[in-house]
Amino acid sequence: LCCCEYVDRRGRRNHLAACCCDCEELDDGCDRWLTCKSLPPGALETIADTIADRLRVPWFSGAVKINVSLVPPLVLLPVFLHVAALHFLLGLIILTSLPVVVLWYYYLTHRRKERTLFFLSLGLFSLGYMYYVFLREVVPRGHVEYSQVVTLTCGLILMLAALSRAKKDPGYLPIPAGNEKPSHQDLPNKSVRGSSSGLHGVSGAASSRAVNGEAKGYCRMSAEQPEGVKKDWCTKCQLVRPARAGHCRLCGRCVRRLDHHCVWINSCVGEHNHQAFILALSFFMLTSVYGITLTLHTICRGRTPFVALFYCPGAYSDYSSALSFTCVWYCAIVTAGMGYILLIQLLNISYNVTEREARLALRDNTGRRLLGGLVIDTGQYNRGLLCNWGHFLSLGSSPPQRSAEDIV
Repeated sequence: LCCCEYVDRRGRRNHLAACCCDCEELDDGCDRWLTCKSLPPGALETIADTIADRLRVPWFSGAVKINVSLVPPLVLLPVFLHVAALHFLLGLIILTSLPVVVLWYYYLTHRRKERTLFFLSLGLFSLGYMYYVFLREVVPRGHVEYSQVVTLTCGLILMLAALSRAKKDPGYLPIPAGNEKPSHQDLPNKSVRGSSSGLHGVSGAASSRAVNGEAKGYCRMSAEQPEGVKKDWCTKCQLVRPARAGHCRLCGRCVRRLDHHCVWINSCVGEHNHQAFILALSFFMLTSVYGITLTLHTICRGRTPFVALFYCPGAYSDYSSALSFTCVWYCAIVTAGMGYILLIQLLNISYNVTEREARLALRDNTGRRLLGGLVIDTGQYNRGLLCNWGHFLSLGSSPPQRSAEDIV
């Protein structure tokens, strides 16, 4: 293949120059629209798939397909922020509607069980664009020292490094080799004792249902087995899940100590990357707050950052100040959302409960609401604040253990 050629979704060799040619689905849709006829079921999905397949850029070994979810943040975010900087009312409308649109898209993809790069693209591009505005509009004013720029840059680099680590394997359970699907009869007739980070054994206790409760895509051992032999069996991955593990319906894999699937990193948060996830959130909060403070001290001199955030008379005196002030408010909204996520994570760690366990406990009415409902204490793994944090800081540092299927 040359740089402009590719193999389309139908397995045929195609060229970028012919991206608008021979599109039967689009031609049929236009004909029906001109003749006022309704589209057949699934026509819009077919047209969207065709457009997504032909959206490519030239590359050395053939045209590379562009993920459609990457495009909106790269195009719309700068446009919205520049429009919001034109007038105070425009800024109020846009900065209010942006979180609503993002939440709507999140619930839309979550309901359809779809993985998307939209949120990861939005987060990374927001960081890059805010840093660009800071260097171009704020630093030239001469009120930011060189050491402060270096500190902000180091915080950004550390956050990206922690994010890169959080994007790695969260602790996926190995799929049985050779597509061999173990049967229920292969399970042992004796229990397997485990620790807080090991394999879980007998699950006959009622409290175990709060953690490894029956969810969509899972089933328990059949009642034909003797009492006390019930294991947590995943029908999707065809394996016995260790204690506190769960199946992610978006990734299609079982993860050790599954906390949740985070759309902002487009990956699960589990045993192997939970510490890096908390570290990335912490670095983001510190860097964002520091950048907001430096910017407000520059465009609203003589006022504290909190007061300047709500009252800065000279913010719209020129377009540069208006754009900087708009970006500050955008950063403040994002920081508030990430701060809430970090707070919930820190509280869950303090009570040694994962987000998945809290959700199952709410469903089964087996957990206690604490601190106004911010945290759900299941009581099963809670050993006190210091022990809970010691357990969290030791995640992934224990010697490798035999997998559940090996024991079976």
